[in-house]
Amino acid sequence: MHPSIESVVTNIEERSQDSRQAYIELIRSRRPDGLVRSQLTEGNLAHVSAGCAATDKIHILGGNWPNIAVVTAYNDMLSAHAPYEAYPQMIREAARKAGATAQVAGGVPAMCDGVTQGQEGMELSLFSRDVIALATAVSLSHNAFDAALYLGICDKIVPGLLIAALRFGWLPSLFVPSGPMPSGLPNPEKQKVRQAFALGQVGRDALLKAETESYHSPGTCTFYGTANSNQMLMEVMGLHMPGAAFVAPGTDLRTALTESAVNHVANITVRDHYTPLGETLDARSFANAIVGLMATGGSTNHALHIPAIAAAAGYHVTLEDMAHISSVTPLLCRIYPNGEADVNHFHAAGGMGFLIRELIQAGLIDGQANGVFGKICNFAKEPWLSPDGLNWRDSPEHSGDSGVLRSVADPFYEEGGLKLLDGVLGQGVIKVSAVKAENRFVRAPARVFESQEDFKIAFTAGELDRDVAVVVRYQGPAANGMPELHGLSPSLGALQDKGYKVALITDGRLSGASGKVPSAIHISPEANHGGNIAKLQDGDVVTLDANNGRLEVEVDLNELENRQAVRRLENDPNVGLGREMFSGFRSAVSDATSGGSAFNFLSGTP
Repeated sequence: MHPSIESVVTNIEERSQDSRQAYIELIRSRRPDGLVRSQLTEGNLAHVSAGCAATDKIHILGGNWPNIAVVTAYNDMLSAHAPYEAYPQMIREAARKAGATAQVAGGVPAMCDGVTQGQEGMELSLFSRDVIALATAVSLSHNAFDAALYLGICDKIVPGLLIAALRFGWLPSLFVPSGPMPSGLPNPEKQKVRQAFALGQVGRDALLKAETESYHSPGTCTFYGTANSNQMLMEVMGLHMPGAAFVAPGTDLRTALTESAVNHVANITVRDHYTPLGETLDARSFANAIVGLMATGGSTNHALHIPAIAAAAGYHVTLEDMAHISSVTPLLCRIYPNGEADVNHFHAAGGMGFLIRELIQAGLIDGQANGVFGKICNFAKEPWLSPDGLNWRDSPEHSGDSGVLRSVADPFYEEGGLKLLDGVLGQGVIKVSAVKAENRFVRAPARVFESQEDFKIAFTAGELDRDVAVVVRYQGPAANGMPELHGLSPSLGALQDKGYKVALITDGRLSGASGKVPSAIHISPEANHGGNIAKLQDGDVVTLDANNGRLEVEVDLNELENRQAVRRLENDPNVGLGREMFSGFRSAVSDATSGGSAFNFLSGTP
């Protein structure tokens, strides 16, 4: 293993020793002696089986078949999750063939960030991750299950499901994806239309046409945002069937992978080869996840999600860990917004199998770390339908398209896609994989906003046609739930294309589709907690130096300390559309550096 990766793993283990031990003791205390439902009363068991098909009822009441929980995030608002409508019946049938039963234990909410971008509902998006974890816990609290399958793909959904899956870590578990939609309008063309609309050069009809040609059918959106970064993470952590992430929905191979997942999880219950999730993943798993994120230029949202997920397993993962790993991990992928290709092109060029093998051979991913399907080295392969059915073969030795996917020996960039920023304004992150080298250093006067709407008014009025550090504050978890600010991207990109030096500075989030404008995001302490971003004034000269990881302001420190934090609110962002129901989350949430979570799993207690 690369010594820097080994060092990060050791540091995570050492700082997490007590909390990890408490976690292991918790899940081992729940380890079953036999089928879990044997501890239910007859009345409990009657309720478990009452709605089942006759065959399943027989085996639940009197047989020795394991019972598999299905936790589904199905709804047909999300294109990525629409294929899940047919999965429960498919899973039930596959379970019977494997000598098991399967029941939908519960459904969890799944909001589409594409629908809520720039809207009030986006202020519930990050909190939906913790709501999903809670809903999953309620689903599994029936305690009648010997294993679990999780149906989820997008943004906060997979992290929420995985947080809960780890808290039920005595259950063998697998994640079951459904695959990306076919490629539509090329992403660069879509972005051009978005920028043209922001500049008033095309109308809403042209914009709607471009958007619907991009997002056009069931399946995951094809750009490399948070949803597809989630699928990459599930592979490198060994929580999928190998190679399952980017197989198209509705194909024979996709069906075979889903059926195989059911068969496999049935075979790793206490009846056979017991493989509890919580003891399968360890510190190496989270280091592998970070390496995968950096090597692919994945979503900045995972600077929040990985620490929150790791905490659920008793591990304390920091932004410094991510920065150390990023500094030694080469960027091997160019997938939009880091390039012109989409995930279908990446998959065709060699995909996850090629990527994992390259990273293992370079000592960056630990191939001996455990996954639910054995060692992670087993994931350096690709699935195919052989004459004998589903099988796996070696991934290609060479990339099918070096413009999309490259070897470690010939990377796009020597370092990873994410960098840590630190300085007078606090700590944050920046996604550099899509930012050209000449745009990674910006020194410009600040223009301060406290809402996306105020920014858009100033942009439309031409007030930002200059070198500018756009500051959008009071967007952190405690202020308003930390919405994504992806709606700013077309306007900021248009300013940059005019030749101006432009940067975004915010305690909010940017989408997994973070693009070409240098953006210092997740600034902590956030404005709502008295961070220095709350004391910035129009005209203060701000420096964002992504090359050296610095975020500074040219104001005397004594003056800055004596300034009063300012918040100019015209409308309360925490009332309406149900936002007032989440006041408890806003008061309990941790800062962005700790994952922006309402859960405190590292407090010293289980």
